Amino acid sequence: MKDAKQDTVIAHAGRDPHGNFGIVNPPVYHASTVLFPTLEALEASDRAPFDGVNYGRIGTPTSAAFETAVAEVEGGYRAVTAASGLAAIATALSAFTKAGDHILISDSAYGPTRRFCNEVMARYGVETQYYDPRIGAGIATLIRPETTVVYLESPGSLTFEVQDVPAIAAAAKAAGATVLMDNTWATPLYFKPFEYGVDVSIHAATKYLVGHADAMLGLLVCNEASFLPVKRTAVRFGTCAGPDDLYLGLRGLRTLSVRLKRHHETGLALAQWLAGRPEVRRVIHPARPDHPDHALWRRDFSGASGLFAALLRPVPKSALAAMLDGMELFGLGYSWGGFESLLLPVHPAASRTATAWAESGPLLRVHAGLEDPDDLIRDLERGFARLAAAN
Repeated sequence: MKDAKQDTVIAHAGRDPHGNFGIVNPPVYHASTVLFPTLEALEASDRAPFDGVNYGRIGTPTSAAFETAVAEVEGGYRAVTAASGLAAIATALSAFTKAGDHILISDSAYGPTRRFCNEVMARYGVETQYYDPRIGAGIATLIRPETTVVYLESPGSLTFEVQDVPAIAAAAKAAGATVLMDNTWATPLYFKPFEYGVDVSIHAATKYLVGHADAMLGLLVCNEASFLPVKRTAVRFGTCAGPDDLYLGLRGLRTLSVRLKRHHETGLALAQWLAGRPEVRRVIHPARPDHPDHALWRRDFSGASGLFAALLRPVPKSALAAMLDGMELFGLGYSWGGFESLLLPVHPAASRTATAWAESGPLLRVHAGLEDPDDLIRDLERGFARLAAAN
């Protein structure tokens, strides 16, 4: 499908109906043991342990269908699946590090990424240094001879800084470091990491790729040079995804384009409404012109997801609780990317070392789901009324 547009690729990649009795969707293979017809076939599989179907943990036709489809959509060489986004992050970081190495991680990275580096990588002799996500080409000054990985997340978790990916990647490549990027927010549709110098694109496929808040799934899309190190590490760790979750990820992929368009539109509508509220000090959404990195977002991204933040003016915790506890449509919970809208109070200051978060008001992370925007706004309006009454 070399000449096909993105939406067509999403609908067709990874499918082989005529290899499955004409059935449109690939079947779900629940497998551990794989039998071989001859000793020769068994030994041939041992010589190529990361290809084909030879043991359930290493891969099945279900995982191959999902990996092939997403790699094609994102423009990667091949992909590797994992049981969760964090499992994918841990696999990627471990694939390119050893004792004595130094790695650079964006200060706005996903909290569990930091904890993995600080609590696990450190025990094995890997030094993590956090950098200002807005450093751009200046990251060259932080790269050492022993730096093996530069890790990006754009936009950043909680505070949504947009990184200058090509500038950072160019500096990293010049020094021989591998470039890893968490691309969960934009998905393979709205940012194409391999066009900007990224080696491995990491996704919490739990979020938008699955899209229905009902499966845990991680994904690593690799360029050709990085695929074998990632796949080998995943196999050695025993990293794999469950067959039913893989199926749900593949099914979610087919509708990703239409869902993400709605998330984009509703997110911007909510951001615009929130920006006009007296209770809100500022809205943090990369697709809004008032975002400090909006020019970078316009240059590199083709759309926005439904995740952003709203900084409220200072209020007592009891007033915030009155607002959040009474929401009817916005759920109060972790994760995001599903069809349901979410509100979550977050605390960036607790997970920053290279930069500071000094804002005094509550920060709400907003996930705009697929509900009618007018109903969501009405729910927020009632929430602010409760906040005002309790303040």
